[in-house]
Amino acid sequence: MSTQSTAGIDDTGTVDHPSRSDGFVRGTSELIGGPLGDHAVALDRPAGGERRFWTAARIVLALVCLTLALHWVQKSPCQDGAWQNNTQYTRMCYTDVLALYYAEGLNEGKVPYADHPVEYPVLTGYFMGALGLPVHALGVDNPSINQGRWFYNLNALVLSVLAVATVAVILRLRRRRPWDAAMFALAPALLLTATVNWDLLAVGLAAFGLLAWARTGPGRIGAVLAALAGVLLGLGGAAKLWPLFILGPILVLAVRAGRARAALLSVITAAVTVVVVNLPVAIPYRENWGRFFELNTTRPIDWGTLWYIGRYLDGKVSPAAPGDLGPFEWLNAHIATLNWVSYLLFGLACLGVAALAWFAPRRPRLAQLAFLVVAAFLIFSKVWSQQFVLWLLPLAVLARPRWGAFLAWQIAEVCYFAAFYGELLGAATSRPVFPEGVFVLAASLRLITVAVLCGLVIRDILRPERDAVRATYADDPDGGVLNGAEDAPWFVRWRHRPAATDRPAEPVTA
Repeated sequence: MSTQSTAGIDDTGTVDHPSRSDGFVRGTSELIGGPLGDHAVALDRPAGGERRFWTAARIVLALVCLTLALHWVQKSPCQDGAWQNNTQYTRMCYTDVLALYYAEGLNEGKVPYADHPVEYPVLTGYFMGALGLPVHALGVDNPSINQGRWFYNLNALVLSVLAVATVAVILRLRRRRPWDAAMFALAPALLLTATVNWDLLAVGLAAFGLLAWARTGPGRIGAVLAALAGVLLGLGGAAKLWPLFILGPILVLAVRAGRARAALLSVITAAVTVVVVNLPVAIPYRENWGRFFELNTTRPIDWGTLWYIGRYLDGKVSPAAPGDLGPFEWLNAHIATLNWVSYLLFGLACLGVAALAWFAPRRPRLAQLAFLVVAAFLIFSKVWSQQFVLWLLPLAVLARPRWGAFLAWQIAEVCYFAAFYGELLGAATSRPVFPEGVFVLAASLRLITVAVLCGLVIRDILRPERDAVRATYADDPDGGVLNGAEDAPWFVRWRHRPAATDRPAEPVTA
């Protein structure tokens, strides 16, 4: 392990330039003159004693603003809410934000959970109400305004701020690698799905939770920051469940480093936060609050998942006899069993990630394990909505900032996005846009590219010399109190305990 003694974010050192360090970018840069030269003045360095305005960080922030502006334009055909002739599908501009403004009764002034059940965790419901009820009140006083358009645009503004804040967090976590954040800023998936739902709320909270953990260290301030990280991840989990999964890798890594106290503080404060946020709804409106859990327990196999692909292949690989069901079709008819199989596979994947953290030659970085856990959840879940790609975006950038495989994954996501809207249009018109196999192929490509990314992250963990981040930083810039910490003495003794075959032979006595 590294002997670096300071916890928190390390801002010193040489700034990485992808045209030199990333093989894909280096090859692509040949089209415009090749990698950055040894004597070139980079945007991150002062030139002639004066610092340039357009630093790498400011360029990346401008790029994410451009991506979000283009996203707003892409969604503009649907903003009036007058979805005639399946415009929301033919223009691929559908958004739950606008649809649920009416479906959840916000346009009538209904309070989420109090007046009707909501299919999302409570913080997302609070968010919907906090923005939707003022818009409704404004519409009552001004009947001429389009409430749906105002609601969508207000949500788009707040969610875009959270996306920009997420890029700022990545820049803060990667001060030596500012161009890594451009992977998030320019991601086609961000352009296409930023406001399809409220997922950026959880993404922003999770990013700030990671930043708080990255700043933890010894002492009272470190404990406060560990608690803050737990609060932020707990809030993220109260908006969308997945930020809570990050606590597992934090705990496993902290145990290996002998810093379990800080991790337990984060886990406890996250649990308390989730309870505190849920109680005001769960007690008085238990049935409406439980809609989220009921829906996720009873819903069948959803489009684009591993299970959906398997159900399609049931009839292609080994056609069943009339009246018989293939294994995946059988699971779809037995939802309780499907749930347990999905949970079991995800649990086994988490155990595998924990074992990887335990037996890796060097303690993995937090972002690497967090990416693997969230990716495993999506791979084995029976629901994988188009906007769930946003969950993986910041973790992929922090875990493996290499452009080649990242762009392959993004291309697969774009193909799935287009195929998904074709499927929606076919279902709405009862006239298939293309054969079902095309959609299954697009879903398979998405699944495969995510699995390949997982494999590459695992390879970097097992061969840390290939880790792009560790080529720039001594250890883990996201690790906080773990950054630069040695493995716990008991763990070192356990790892180097002699095997039974290595013990010296007992002396033979006459």
